[in-house]
Amino acid sequence: MDFASLNLCQPLLDALDKIGYVTPTPIQAEAIPSLIEGHDMLGCAQTGTGKTAAFSLPILDAMANDPWSSPRRIRTLMLCPTRELAAQIHDNIQQYAQHLDIHSMVMFGGVSQKPQVKILRRGVDILVATPGRLLDLISQGHVDLSHVQFLVLDEADRMLDMGFIRDIRKILAQIPENRQSLLFSATMPHSIVELSRDMLHNPVSVSITPESTTVEAIKQSLMFVMKSDKRGLLTHIIKEENPEKVLVFSRTKHGCNRIVKQLGQDGIKALAIHGNKSQGAREKALAQFRKGTLKVLVATDVASRGIDISDINHVINLDLPNEPEVYVHRIGRTGRAGQGGIAIAFCDENEGEYLRRIEKIIRQGIHVDTDHPFHSEKAKSRKGNKAPKKQQNQGRGQRQVRNDNSKGQPFFGHSKGKSKGNHSRGNSKGKSGGKRNSGRSGNNRNRRQRKRRTRY
Repeated sequence: MDFASLNLCQPLLDALDKIGYVTPTPIQAEAIPSLIEGHDMLGCAQTGTGKTAAFSLPILDAMANDPWSSPRRIRTLMLCPTRELAAQIHDNIQQYAQHLDIHSMVMFGGVSQKPQVKILRRGVDILVATPGRLLDLISQGHVDLSHVQFLVLDEADRMLDMGFIRDIRKILAQIPENRQSLLFSATMPHSIVELSRDMLHNPVSVSITPESTTVEAIKQSLMFVMKSDKRGLLTHIIKEENPEKVLVFSRTKHGCNRIVKQLGQDGIKALAIHGNKSQGAREKALAQFRKGTLKVLVATDVASRGIDISDINHVINLDLPNEPEVYVHRIGRTGRAGQGGIAIAFCDENEGEYLRRIEKIIRQGIHVDTDHPFHSEKAKSRKGNKAPKKQQNQGRGQRQVRNDNSKGQPFFGHSKGKSKGNHSRGNSKGKSGGKRNSGRSGNNRNRRQRKRRTRY
């Protein structure tokens, strides 16, 4: 089968030929015909299988065959969880539509909205956006979704994991019910099925691989190590195996920064990408990693969405993820499009429960590698043990503060009981140390709140 057999219009076929696309991937071969016929779709496919082309090409084909006269209106809305993924999807659409009179734009937070508003005023046909910035500009009257014909939710499972369900429902309320809707996800938990019932009408279901199974081409291994020895083990692997490109996952943003600093002390250059990094810094780090001038990239799960680099040799889970489905996303950064790759997971004395959940969802045990100088029988003996409550909550702060990527209004709740530090001094009567100190404390709180309100 080739793309010509999928009945795509000639300008699209010319663009695909120029890009070098010859044979459709399984999800493209299965999804494109049904989408051209106008069906809604619920798609489950692993990352790196060609999902973007699977949903973009039929939409572009439909828009090319039904051109609208000026002014341009937003006819297609594509939602995704992170800036990097939004930029990647938009780049692909620009390549596919290079011979079509279709204008697209990407919209996300963390950057000035002025250039985005300027493009919107000129008119666009396709909008690729993260939920937070989109809702911001809707509320300001810059975005009109009343003409949307095609709606796509990509990486829908991650958007729900990040707490975007309310934002998604607000956006759905702005879109006409008479539309073609597509929901794509790498995993298919119950929450995704529930959302699909609300937004899809008699959808065609496409599942290329069994739910949450890992790429067969990836060689997986597990290393039991004490938490205090993870740094040494990471340095040992990088220096011994000397991979050309290695992607390291940390559970938290602070953890990413700490790993980069420690690797630098060991003579290994690394950069981090996470929600606290500016968009420019993230793009610069990704560009260096893509070109090969940077060997080690350290990332959180949220920031890693959209890393579409085909030649990543190693993925190292320095911290096991709290949620087992995330493991599938992580190791999917290597072994792209069926290529080989290596995925290494560290498991310390407090992560046994996470490991048990991961092996349950991937339906196989991960091979244990003891041939390294930091192997710990103590950590191995605790497989299946529950993680400490403090650790169970790590990596979930973005669901409340919501400043990692594309979220809406922040959560400023405080726990009951006595607070510490500036909060206590600023809020306690008679303990502010005078008006001058009290005002300074209040200004500090205002600055912190303004920082938290940044929407991504």
